[in-house]
Amino acid sequence: MFSVLTQMFFTAALQASTASAPVIPCETPPAGTACIPGGDFFRGSDDGPLNTRPRETVWTQTFYMDVFETTVKQYEDCVTSGHCKKAHTAYNDYSRPKQPKVGLSWFHAVTFCKAMGKHLPTEAQWEKAARGTDGRIYPWGNEVATCKLAVIMDERGRSCGVPKQGSHPDKGRTFEVGTLAPNQYGLYDMAGNSWEWVYDWYSPSYQECGSVCGGIEPRGPCDGKAPCDGHDQRIVRGGSWYWPASHATTFYRRAHFPANNPYHHFGLRCAASVEEARALRGAETPPVP
Repeated sequence: MFSVLTQMFFTAALQASTASAPVIPCETPPAGTACIPGGDFFRGSDDGPLNTRPRETVWTQTFYMDVFETTVKQYEDCVTSGHCKKAHTAYNDYSRPKQPKVGLSWFHAVTFCKAMGKHLPTEAQWEKAARGTDGRIYPWGNEVATCKLAVIMDERGRSCGVPKQGSHPDKGRTFEVGTLAPNQYGLYDMAGNSWEWVYDWYSPSYQECGSVCGGIEPRGPCDGKAPCDGHDQRIVRGGSWYWPASHATTFYRRAHFPANNPYHHFGLRCAASVEEARALRGAETPPVP
């Protein structure tokens, strides 16, 4: 059992170690991103699913997160440019330009973010961006998710009762990104719409994962690198149009094989470190005549 005293010990140790790791202030975000200020936040839950335990304080440096989930148009543009591989979306009615691109493997997600000059967020970065610093259960606070707040399954059915076109309309569909209100950082769809890949290898719980899942800038087992003995699944976060409110919390974790086999309709959004963001801003600056 992860005791309160153990939690207090790790929190004190983290505070001592981060004293020498100053937070870099937010700068002008690159287009399409929002700044997530560095510092401590509550990660995990003591009363959520077993794989989310324990709740503990971890620390991330300032970074930037895409405001929207990666769209069909953005991904297809990357394919056209030759920087990304084609990714098949099995369901029909999921290919509007502003719907999130789904049916992606973890490898597709990593490659896309690299092509954008960014990176696939770590699990800690994703949760910080979804949750903020107050330990909230959902991106907007502690009010249980409804279809006024997230694209999820409710009593009317999947995707808030909106059927998809063609066969099996009851399976529902994703909405165009940004249909509902953003969270405190200005990020849309951090709960529901599309599951989002994160970088880390999956462990059955943070306690079992140990020190590599806690402290400063945790990246999980093997720092996310492959191969990683004893680990063969990555993680998706955020829930989706297909699942109920319980899957849309800021701490819910789902494991899946990085090749996306068996196939699921997973998507992504990218993050940028301070250094990546500066490079992106430089690329946006027009040359001086």
